[in-house]
Amino acid sequence: MKITFYGHASLGIEVNDVHILVDPFISANEKASHINIDELKADYILVTHAHQDHILDVEAIAKRTNAVIVSNAEIATYYQNKGFEAHPMNHGGHWDFEFGTVKYVVALHSSSFPDGTYGGQPGGFVIEGEHKNIYIAGDTALTYDMQLIPMRIKLDLAILPIGDNFTMGIDDAITASDFVECDKVLGYHFDTFGYIEIDHEEAKRKFFDNDKDLMLLEIGESIEL
Repeated sequence: MKITFYGHASLGIEVNDVHILVDPFISANEKASHINIDELKADYILVTHAHQDHILDVEAIAKRTNAVIVSNAEIATYYQNKGFEAHPMNHGGHWDFEFGTVKYVVALHSSSFPDGTYGGQPGGFVIEGEHKNIYIAGDTALTYDMQLIPMRIKLDLAILPIGDNFTMGIDDAITASDFVECDKVLGYHFDTFGYIEIDHEEAKRKFFDNDKDLMLLEIGESIEL
């Protein structure tokens, strides 16, 4: 499993030659100006919620690639009504896709499209694929629901928002990694704009002091699990 960071909360995931994008907000992110969305491969696009900084490039990429959009029922229906192929999910449900099993889990946030359309309840994804299991938290506060995840699955990586203000920050992310019982964390949703800028060295130190590994990738950088 290969995971690429495309800035903000945007990710690329490759599993056995299947390409998955998560929350593609790239073309309007000045920090990701070197990423060309017309060159990105996508068989599936996973969407955690409907905010502009998570769905901006969904339609452009899905139109070019015919990717299946996977999200909650309201977001899936929104895109189906526009002629896109979508797979609806809701909290607690799971589905076996060609790249692995996806479960839609609770996130505590808000969700509406830029045009005001209701975006359903926000969520995160637990993906079991290629003998590696990851948790993509989405935009969320720290929540006790995270403790349910390790009751069913052992994670190899937790991808957690750390920018604070709109989501949980560093200290709560450390607690979240305890809740999900995963000490290997990829941070995201940070530095894109002023409200969520962080001190990278301090963040890494706090995780290290708690016997955890925080990875902060450069935009376009990848890791292999």
